Amino acid sequence: MNDNDLLNDRRFVMVSSTASSVDPDGPTEFAYRESGGIIWGDYTGDTVVHGRFVGTRDGDRIELTYVHLTKKGDRVGGQSSSRIETLPDGRLNLVEEFQFAGDDTAHVSVCTEIL
Repeated sequence: MNDNDLLNDRRFVMVSSTASSVDPDGPTEFAYRESGGIIWGDYTGDTVVHGRFVGTRDGDRIELTYVHLTKKGDRVGGQSSSRIETLPDGRLNLVEEFQFAGDDTAHVSVCTEIL
């Protein structure tokens, strides 16, 4: 795998979020695809029925736009900026700062790669 495809075919689960509590038995799971620094993917779990994201990666920084449908039927969207960290065992962590559209509150979440 070259650096241009660093996140391709990697999966992550949310382990913490300042926006809500995370269900440890059914956390949100994210599936990433990447080609040449272009990122896209989907996510589901916890309160999310289905979500999609698209964005870019430059080095250890990710910029995304996302939208998802909640179990309550709400459509939620926003933007995020993440920092990629490498764990001692070689897996990746994504430390994400995000805001929901129409909300000025900044949130932080952490997602850890699953193998």
